This record gives sequence, C-alpha cells and structure tokens, in this order.
Amino acid sequence: MSGRRGGPGPGRVVVGVSGSLGSLAALRAAAQEARRSGRRLVAVIAWEPPEGEYLYLRHPDPAWAAHWEQDARQRLDAAFADAFGGLPPGVEVRRAAVRGRPGPALCTVAHRPDDLLVLGARTGAWRTRARRYVLRHAECPLLTVPAPRAPRGAARELRRATAQDFALRV
Repeated sequence: MSGRRGGPGPGRVVVGVSGSLGSLAALRAAAQEARRSGRRLVAVIAWEPPEGEYLYLRHPDPAWAAHWEQDARQRLDAAFADAFGGLPPGVEVRRAAVRGRPGPALCTVAHRPDDLLVLGARTGAWRTRARRYVLRHAECPLLTVPAPRAPRGAARELRRATAQDFALRV
C-alpha cells in the first residue's frame, strides 16, 4: 500500500506532543495503537523561535534557532519520560522536532491517507487553532484523546497553594 505523497509501506501513527496532560494521554494512546497495529510511532513536537518567524527572518541567527530546536527536542524527550519512563516497549519510535505552527507541522508529517493522526484534547477546548487546522487539512484519519480530569477540588486547592506548601520539611 502506498500513500499519495508517501513511500511504500504501511501508514504510521503520528502523534502531536506538547507536554500537556492531553498530549501525554495522546502519546500513550498512540503508542498503544502503534503496538496493536504493528505501525511505527512518529512523535512530533512543533516549535518556532519565541519572537515568531517574521521577526526571526528580519534578523536570522542560526545559533538562536538551534537553541530553540534543541529545547523542543528536550521537551519531547521529557514527554516520553513522563508518559513511559523512556521509550515505550514493543514500538518502533521516530521523534521529530518540526519548525512551524502545530497544525501545519502535524499535517505535513501525517500526509499519507493510511497514517493515523492522534491529538490530545483538553476538556472544553476542542476548537483550538491547531485542531481547527488539522480538521480542515488532514489527509488521514484523526483520533482525539481527552486529557485526564483532575480530582474534584484539586484545581482550587492548587490555586490556593503557596511556596511553603511545597517546601521540603526536615
């Protein structure tokens, strides 16, 4: 089987990773699907220079761009550590730090019709810019995975917490 723009071989499971709880849930679900289907897992983190592409192009600095790309790669590694304690067993994994906005970056990577694109979804935040873009432009099926809910009252307690609440007590 071959995709329109992809090479021969089965589709991949492509997952968008940002480090959020929703993206960690999506990463776990994508790894499970890749293991179940025997497909490769491609984890994608999108990044841009913090000042934006337009300002960066006015004063390009390759060392600055390399710094932010390395930062994105470290965040991707941290997401795997948070989700699995390393790489998930039994799955072929490819990690990619793609320069660009999340929606276009994900659609660029998941361009085969037999790919599966997996995204995390915060409760009540379905219509984010990246999701809207992916819904309009993805050429493959899309799976959204909800973020785990915080225990009742936990958010309120965390908002009230002070630095002393987290201090080590000896």
